[in-house]
Amino acid sequence: MGFFYALGIFFLCRIYLVNSKIMKDTFDKQAFKDKLEAQTTFPVLYMFKFIVPSGKESEIAALLPNNKMLLKQSSKGTYVSATIHAMMPNSEAILQVYEKAATIEGVISL
Repeated sequence: MGFFYALGIFFLCRIYLVNSKIMKDTFDKQAFKDKLEAQTTFPVLYMFKFIVPSGKESEIAALLPNNKMLLKQSSKGTYVSATIHAMMPNSEAILQVYEKAATIEGVISL
């Protein structure tokens, strides 16, 4: 699978997840899972991206503890962008990470 194809899948997933954060009641988990399965060959190196209040980085790192996390602080220092690349075996594993992330106070999943 090419880099740009994987990047396209990442942005497609971001749209679904951002919309789910804004409209939690209308998020269609099954539609998101179906899109992942239709457009992704598993296992896949998947890029997770989160924005969290400063000080919550360790909670994000705990989601995928065996993977390197890239952090970038916001200009005011109140938020941190966290990017983690992880090999994911299937769509259900990806959804589980996002569901765990949603329990972290102040997290925005992209």
